Amino acid sequence: MTMQTIGLLFRLLGGLCLFLYGMKVLSDGVQQAAGDRLQRVLNFMTGNRFIAVFTGFCVTALVQSSSATTVMLVSFVNAGLLTLTQAIGVIMGANIGTTTTAWLVSLAGYNFDISVLALPAVGIGFLMRLPRWKYRDWGEALLGFGFIFIGLEFINGAVPGIGPDSLEFIRRISGLGFGSTLIGLGIGTAVTLLVHSSAATITLVIALAHREIIGFEIAASMILGANIGTTIDAILAAVGAKTAAKQAALVHVLFNVAGSLIALFFFTPLLGFVNFLTPGADITTSLAMFHTVFNVGCTILFLPFTGQFASLVAFCIRDRQNAGQYQGRYKLEWVSGLLQGTPEFNIIRVEKEISGMAGLVSDMYAEVSRALAALAGTGGGEEPEAETADAAETTDTSEAVDVAEMADVAEMADAAEAVDTFKMAEKPAGDRLNGGKLDVDEFVAVMKARETYTDEMREELSRFLIECSRQQLSPKSEYNISQLLRIIADLEDMADDCCGISMILERSVKKKQRFKRKETEALAPYVRQVEDFLSFVREHLGHPISKEQIDFAEELEIQIDKSRNKLRKLSRKRIEAGADVKTELLFIDLVRRIERLGDFCYNISEALFHMN
Repeated sequence: MTMQTIGLLFRLLGGLCLFLYGMKVLSDGVQQAAGDRLQRVLNFMTGNRFIAVFTGFCVTALVQSSSATTVMLVSFVNAGLLTLTQAIGVIMGANIGTTTTAWLVSLAGYNFDISVLALPAVGIGFLMRLPRWKYRDWGEALLGFGFIFIGLEFINGAVPGIGPDSLEFIRRISGLGFGSTLIGLGIGTAVTLLVHSSAATITLVIALAHREIIGFEIAASMILGANIGTTIDAILAAVGAKTAAKQAALVHVLFNVAGSLIALFFFTPLLGFVNFLTPGADITTSLAMFHTVFNVGCTILFLPFTGQFASLVAFCIRDRQNAGQYQGRYKLEWVSGLLQGTPEFNIIRVEKEISGMAGLVSDMYAEVSRALAALAGTGGGEEPEAETADAAETTDTSEAVDVAEMADVAEMADAAEAVDTFKMAEKPAGDRLNGGKLDVDEFVAVMKARETYTDEMREELSRFLIECSRQQLSPKSEYNISQLLRIIADLEDMADDCCGISMILERSVKKKQRFKRKETEALAPYVRQVEDFLSFVREHLGHPISKEQIDFAEELEIQIDKSRNKLRKLSRKRIEAGADVKTELLFIDLVRRIERLGDFCYNISEALFHMN
């Protein structure tokens, strides 16, 4: 191999790398500029498979990378943002969307001077990136667009110098009939596996075909191979992920491989059909048409069988995860290198996990509410039938306290509604009540296990967000990450307080420091207020809240503080009336813990308000 040939190969490799870099910059710029809009587009999808296909097409055409779309899809399915059936339609649409790259290369890359577009795009994109304004990210996308065309120019300049004589092995394999087609399929697959981009492989194939180094048939077979090789990113994204994400990756593999095998079986008629659609066109247009016909045809063929596809992958990859919720150690699986492919969309995955964390905290608080209901219903905290002499001396004072207590409780909430809050509902699975009584040991054990689970969630999610912050993100996303870290910390602290409440109730039972029925009933509206605040937070997690909503959250916080002060005041009056000091101090500690939950709810509301 001469030095001239080596230089040409390096020029070809450099052009290909610049093309890949331009694709990445373009994709990152679009995601940073329109990440939230793309999220809304994906959330718009319903069970309608045609809308899913159209969505996959639009997103892929916009970010110019089917790999980025499929990696994003696997992450969304893993986070529960999309169902497997929705993902199947989007994968089909993504394969159609990636054909826009072939048309861009074939029509713009060889019909006029590329530098007419490339250099102005780089210059304008660079200038748009300098000021910190709202169009800065679109400037980066335009810059990537310019790099794509510069890379194409380098590729076009290097390919003519290689010449047919420099690639003798291509001529040898071109005369092997169907064997040539299989070899071309293997070469296309291998190259795509190496460069992780079917668009780059197809661009190189079109360039070689344009210079008549390879023929139409072997070029078409290499495009089929590129279609198989592009599934590698979805496979890597599913490594260590949940079952649904693995199933989505398998759908991508099966769809692309099955489509390529069918195309091979009808290879000659397919090429004839493409020639019929593009009579007299050059080979670059014919290859772009072949790529489009292949992907559109596969989608038309498999789209009616979306449900069967889902059933097949569910049979191949069965869900072997524990049925019990919050069992085992929490682990958020992710591959560091793949974060760079979809930096903005990784935040959406975390938001979904945070919603799950809030659900766990809500479950813990519901257990606390049922535990208080159980203690109120046991009668263990009632006064004995025969009063002692000391109790008789304070009867008059206690009656005065009761009157004041009932007045304050009435101010906090309607008495009937307050009592209904603690009525025993139908006992759910895993309830910690046994015949209406609290199994305090099991209750505390479960609360501790869940508190440990939230500790693990905070550790894993924080680590993931820190890794995301190291990628190229928009200023808005960088700020939102800081707010998400704050929300995660507050949710973990709320779990700590729920666990602390369970230990207070354990002490109340085991130390014979039980609260009287009227005391637990006085807690009812207070507990309900925090429960409403927690429901408000869960409802609005995942998107910013308005000024009216943060004002509503502030009002909830004020009402909770007022209720706390009233309950503490009543407890002090009971102490002055001769009640057991240790029991009342335990009651005050319980009130304080519940009030802290309201504080954390308000902190989370503030974080949501400040998120962009």
